[in-house]
Amino acid sequence: MAETQAVRGEPRVEAAALAAGFSTALRRAGLPVSLDRAARLAEALRLVPPHSLAPLYWTSRVVLVTSQDQLPVFDSVFTAVFGGLLDPADSRGDTTAPPSIGAEPRSRPAPPDDRPVGADSAERAPQPPALVPGGDSSGLDGPERESVLMMASAEERLHDMSFAELTADEITRIRHLVRRISLSTPTRLSRRTRASATRTARLDLRRTVRAAGHTGGDPARLVYARRRPRLRRLVLLCDVSGSMEPYTRVFLSLLQGAVSGAQAEAFVFSTRLTRLTRQLALRDPDQALAQAAAGTEDWAGGTRLAESIRRFIDDHGRRGLARGSVIVLISDGWAQDDPADVDAQMARLRRLAFRIVWVNPRKVAPDYRPLTGGMAAALPYIDAFVSGHSYTALAEVAAAIRADRIPPSANRGTK
Repeated sequence: MAETQAVRGEPRVEAAALAAGFSTALRRAGLPVSLDRAARLAEALRLVPPHSLAPLYWTSRVVLVTSQDQLPVFDSVFTAVFGGLLDPADSRGDTTAPPSIGAEPRSRPAPPDDRPVGADSAERAPQPPALVPGGDSSGLDGPERESVLMMASAEERLHDMSFAELTADEITRIRHLVRRISLSTPTRLSRRTRASATRTARLDLRRTVRAAGHTGGDPARLVYARRRPRLRRLVLLCDVSGSMEPYTRVFLSLLQGAVSGAQAEAFVFSTRLTRLTRQLALRDPDQALAQAAAGTEDWAGGTRLAESIRRFIDDHGRRGLARGSVIVLISDGWAQDDPADVDAQMARLRRLAFRIVWVNPRKVAPDYRPLTGGMAAALPYIDAFVSGHSYTALAEVAAAIRADRIPPSANRGTK
């Protein structure tokens, strides 16, 4: 693990090394600790420096533990790593070697003290403070920390669950999380320019002539300029047909957050296309979704995929909404249209858009293959094909929206 040393009375911890080493030990013990969680732990340790085992234990537990049944393994690994025990890997194959990390029965760590991490090799991890109904806990800030952990574990449990498996209350909680997702698109160079101090930029004749007016018409100072970067427009088209009904409300919350936060354009379609940008721009998310539902006449109907894409291109796309934009299509691809029509309309959209991302929640099924129907016809024209079936999977959607365009030859080679 990382070395901890005291400089002027304050312990210094190499957060990245500590998080990487401890996460590796947990993974060897069987806990599903991802690299993303290890990075979160490193950031948390920078914000909450572990002056003793107590903050280190609680910070690691809140970040890395996602369910109650993981606590025994976590506690035993924490005790083994920070309690001065040898790594069993050093004596693998020895019959007298200690059991593997997490395999030995251990009680919950002992109460915390004020000694710094690593000060004593026999030191044990802190005892989680007990909740006393109607009274105070013996540990400092015990009830608050335990409550935060319980809420975090409940939310973490929902992160990997499919939207179709959530109850009504769980959907409401996930919708609040989804609305806070920040969607960002790649940048492009606008026509507007700004002054630049480097000579590698383009000479700005207009500003140079204007500056020469202060020196009697002599251009004593050359002014250079660069084109300003700006984010590409984001356009989302969401399928609200009957086959997408288990996912519709969560995806509409994603659209509402994108419209209010990233100034995106939002459309829904079933048998016809409806623009909902104005309705979803309201600050009140419940009111925005209510107006969106009222403005859509064919909610939970059939799917006219090719016709909806054609209407979007003819009425909005060619006028500027699709040109150079990132287009996100949210649909399972089950359409009533002829696949040849879907192919033709997707080819038109490909010529206008900078990048096309297709979100299909059915993709996560082990036996799913996009071989027939509208999905197979659309596949050659998209840059990213993701599931977006859960809150965790939406991170892949956000990453696909942020990514640059893949060259056509490389893109077709991955399909």
